[in-house]
Amino acid sequence: MSRAPMWRAVAALAVIATSLLLALTMAPRLGLDLRGGTQLVFETKDSPTVKADADATDRALDVLRRRADALGVVDPTLVRSGERRIIVELPGVLDPREASAVIGKTAQLNFHPVLGPAEGEDRDAVADESGQKLKLGPVALSGAGVTDAAARSDPQAGPGWFVTIDFKEPGPWRELTGKAACAPPGDHKRRVAIVLDKEIISSPQVDESIACEVGISGGTTQITGSFTPQEAQNLAVLIKGGSLPVPLELVEQRTVGPTLGADAIAASAKAGLVGVILTAVFIGVVYRLVGVLAAVALACYGLISYAGLVAMGATLTLPGLAGFVLAIGMAVDANVLVFERAREEYGAAPRRGLKAALDRGFKNAWSAIADSNITTLLAAGLLFWLASGPVKGFGVTLAIGVLASLVSAMLITRVLTAALIARIGPRASGIGSIGRVRTWLTRRDPDLMRGRRLWLAVAAGLLVLAGAGLVTRGLNYGVEFTGGRIVEFGTSKPVDVAAARQAVADAGFPSAVVQQSDDAISVRTGQISADDVVRMEEALDRSVGEVAKQRDELIGPSLGEELRRNALIALAVALAAQLAYLAFRFRWTFGAAAVAALFVDAAVVVGAFAWMGKPIDGVFLAAMLTIIGYSVNDKVVLFDRVRELWPVRRGEPFVRVVNTAILQTVPRTVNTGLGALFILAALAVFGGDSLRDFAVALLIGIIVGTLSSSFVAGPAAIALEKRTTQPPPVPRPRVPGPRGATVPAPWSDPAGPGSGVGRPTPGPVRATAGRGRAAGPASAWRRSGRWASRCTGGSPRTSSRRAA
Repeated sequence: MSRAPMWRAVAALAVIATSLLLALTMAPRLGLDLRGGTQLVFETKDSPTVKADADATDRALDVLRRRADALGVVDPTLVRSGERRIIVELPGVLDPREASAVIGKTAQLNFHPVLGPAEGEDRDAVADESGQKLKLGPVALSGAGVTDAAARSDPQAGPGWFVTIDFKEPGPWRELTGKAACAPPGDHKRRVAIVLDKEIISSPQVDESIACEVGISGGTTQITGSFTPQEAQNLAVLIKGGSLPVPLELVEQRTVGPTLGADAIAASAKAGLVGVILTAVFIGVVYRLVGVLAAVALACYGLISYAGLVAMGATLTLPGLAGFVLAIGMAVDANVLVFERAREEYGAAPRRGLKAALDRGFKNAWSAIADSNITTLLAAGLLFWLASGPVKGFGVTLAIGVLASLVSAMLITRVLTAALIARIGPRASGIGSIGRVRTWLTRRDPDLMRGRRLWLAVAAGLLVLAGAGLVTRGLNYGVEFTGGRIVEFGTSKPVDVAAARQAVADAGFPSAVVQQSDDAISVRTGQISADDVVRMEEALDRSVGEVAKQRDELIGPSLGEELRRNALIALAVALAAQLAYLAFRFRWTFGAAAVAALFVDAAVVVGAFAWMGKPIDGVFLAAMLTIIGYSVNDKVVLFDRVRELWPVRRGEPFVRVVNTAILQTVPRTVNTGLGALFILAALAVFGGDSLRDFAVALLIGIIVGTLSSSFVAGPAAIALEKRTTQPPPVPRPRVPGPRGATVPAPWSDPAGPGSGVGRPTPGPVRATAGRGRAAGPASAWRRSGRWASRCTGGSPRTSSRRAA
């Protein structure tokens, strides 16, 4: 007896136990859009003396890290992205002015002797803290000589704050202060100027107790004065941070309030819970016992996926939560494929029992499951490499969810169903019949491909309609793709959008786009500063009542252009990758037909967003790549069935083979689509404004993608096959059957899995334990009115109607 079931059970228990341990012992790493804070993206620029390469960017990263640590931010994150970009995440810092003013100071930190007040129009003069112009001597000490700086207070010495500075070598500082001490007290020449970014941040006088040419020894010093605690802290941060090797340019900034993040987590959790419950009820009603067991496996999927996220240290973002919930649909898809295959196997050979049918269902569904999940992983990989910000987290979460769904469906569901399927009857099992949809289609046998030219004409009409939307309405590119700033203010009461628009205009931004959604006001402008945002907030406070900034995003024009270019590249590469993969796994005609259908899906969604005026941003890019990955699943399943039917139906026209494959895969398509729609409807209703457009795009894409699989991909494949010289695939080799009979491998029905439900075709017949008669669902043949008489050898007689 095979030990495979036992090892599968051990593996399933190990996976669940490990996931449970990780989930209980490790905390998730939340993105700033969920916990609140500020993200800054800097880009290094060439200086006259230093090229902004990877080494210079790494040195700048070290300086920024010291500055962030000195700010006292809890758990700051600083990483280099690419060769010239630095991403700084500061949890809890909600004022971007404070963050960018301290973290992003760009120039060299230097210590200069003061030669005296500036005379006339001295262009090299620098204003001190009071605004007086000073003439400075050459650099005596650079910021690289500073080892530490800190803001301190000493109650015993009196009130007030001071800044201590420690130097690597005491000599240069002793020499600088010794020369300054030669000037009389109160003279400008007794001062030492600390200059950062061509600005004097401090110019203290050398204390009267320091003798001329003696200076301050010991390698440490204090700067005293009337500092507030914050001023002392900022000065210490700037001095300790030292100088940057190359200038920095702020190209992106995102600020999210903690309240908005908490609301997003609650909304996403509610959407996920409702979606899972609806999906579990649906799959349980359709597939009965195996459906209920699959719902249990879905709960395990959630645990495995969450454990994978925390184990990898992945950052969970708001779009990532959507990906987490959406991957439930992937897990449902795998279960539906297996159960539909098992139904076909049981209908073709009921005497072999439910367990054998289920085993073959898992085995024969693997090809389509693997192909469809690989295509989704391709889309997730493109999101990770080409997207930025929270959308990158969506790609990671989606990839982990896809892998977890495979474990859930192919391992846990299999262990649960194998343990219970033999103890229950065919009707209660859920795989004892082919289902009402399949039975109705078998009885009616509609010829969908008869109108294939009409379906292609309808698809062309949709493309024209989408193009008209692009021409007449245009695309509403979000700030992420155009550059600019978008600020969202929460309101305590309903606000008249006209009054808010007037307040923003009075604040000096007449061209700003002001929109209202629920209890928030969003303002979209060009490149404005953080001070401008504060002025805008004060104007709204005066005009419409108290408002609170919830979200603030700034995208530089160069970054917006780059993101827009990357979005187009991502979509083009996604289509090309799908074509290459499908052509490799199937035939080039199938791949081209699938990509043509995918192009229709993408064009319809883009056109719909153009007509509705919805924003095209990074979240929309995530939705589009997900649609491509999700939609190609249907095409893979369809062409996988065509590939199986065609060799054993070589006597039939190819158009008939495609029609039969469509009819046989409709139950899977309908059930999988409904499972995904439950999830997306929950996201649209409970996910909040941030996820509503994402859910709307996916709803449109999945509905169109489901229809295009049958009515675009199928007709396109038929048209392309007429123009190719590639021969049809050859039948699979025959394998020995019981008592010397031969059957087409690997299916029990000569016409393919389940195709004989009412429609046997001429060919060899499986012998059954020496009785020499056809093994097939005779009752199903009778229901369809096409009985094939039993026989012992040779070919069964078929009805006068042509077999489908």
